Amino acid sequence: MTEKPRAADPGTTGSAPGGSATAGKGAGEEPRVVIRDKRKIGKTTEQAVTDTSAADAAADAPAEGLVEEAEVVVDEIEGEADAPVSGPPVVDAPAQPSEEAAPANAPLGAELESLRAELESLRAELDERTRDVQRVSAEYANYRKRVDRDRSLVQEQATGTVLTALLPILDDLDRAREHGDLVGPFGSVADQLTAALGKFGLTAFGEQGDPFDPTRHEAVAHQTSADVTEPTCVQVMRRGYQLGERLLRPALVAVADPE
Repeated sequence: MTEKPRAADPGTTGSAPGGSATAGKGAGEEPRVVIRDKRKIGKTTEQAVTDTSAADAAADAPAEGLVEEAEVVVDEIEGEADAPVSGPPVVDAPAQPSEEAAPANAPLGAELESLRAELESLRAELDERTRDVQRVSAEYANYRKRVDRDRSLVQEQATGTVLTALLPILDDLDRAREHGDLVGPFGSVADQLTAALGKFGLTAFGEQGDPFDPTRHEAVAHQTSADVTEPTCVQVMRRGYQLGERLLRPALVAVADPE
């Protein structure tokens, strides 16, 4: 009777039953002899295959059970989420500052207050400096106006002083013109001198027939006349001069009053 083939040991052989392989060598073990059986598989072999398939199915059974159980749990959770919630709505209370965060924020608050105080101090100082600048600017503007006014006044006084010194020369030229002596080159020089002095603002006044003005005329003679209706200058003895609006010298005149 032929001996049945023994099942190969997975730890000692590297191939499945019925295949060609060499016996694995372990530490201190002798090589085994593998007998090949070329007969057809009978009921016994089919029973072994069937047992193997049953064992694989039994091994897979727990996994399938776990999957089904997991699916059931998921369905239960989804059902609970879809179920309506009874009772008043839940409102999250505002987070209360913790006692540990308060000491950490204390230095920041103190620093912020210090910065605010410093800012207020800088603003006050800026306002004070701005007022100082405005006051100094106003004082400087007034000073410039006063200096310009004084400069113009001094210039006018100096010009008036010089022109006043030249008035006697102009009186001599007027007397020479009345006598007919102011002719030729001498007359041209007199006209040029009068025009040059006129450029400085010197103007002469006082003509016969002018109304008497006590602010501009000095009366040296007084008479009555039926030919006048108001006090009138009937004779001019010396013409007067003024520089702009400033009176340099009044005119000497004889005045006639109506009868």
